[in-house]
Amino acid sequence: MRTAIAGFIAGAVSVLLFHQFGFFIANELGLLKAQLYNMRPVPPLGVPTIISSAFWGGLWGIAGAYVVPRLPAALDGPLGWILFAGIIVTLVNWFIVLPIKGAPIGGGFRMPNVVVVPLVYAFWGLGMWLIFGLVRRALGGAKWND
Repeated sequence: MRTAIAGFIAGAVSVLLFHQFGFFIANELGLLKAQLYNMRPVPPLGVPTIISSAFWGGLWGIAGAYVVPRLPAALDGPLGWILFAGIIVTLVNWFIVLPIKGAPIGGGFRMPNVVVVPLVYAFWGLGMWLIFGLVRRALGGAKWND
């Protein structure tokens, strides 16, 4: 249970810090026009977009907390988290989430989004790794799986 809690916290907090900062940098570089900390309500519950994003980020954090440690030893650490978020989460977003929302697969695979979004997600993965380690230690264990 501690792994799931630490994973959720890591994913949610990393959305608020790393994910949004990554999109801020992309905006500042003129690569994207992402709305940061978006408070627009999301149907069907009407929660703000950023809260919804943090919640889903938390669920991805749980998945990462269980998947990344089971990767080959070379990937059990920051590289595993970066690749998990930058590749797996990006592909799920492109091929499942966007079509469910009525958007084209991959958002139409327009440049520079095809490059920038996976990089921002990878940065979010780095944040998850950092925060997961901090939360795991705070919850009482350097190494545990439950």
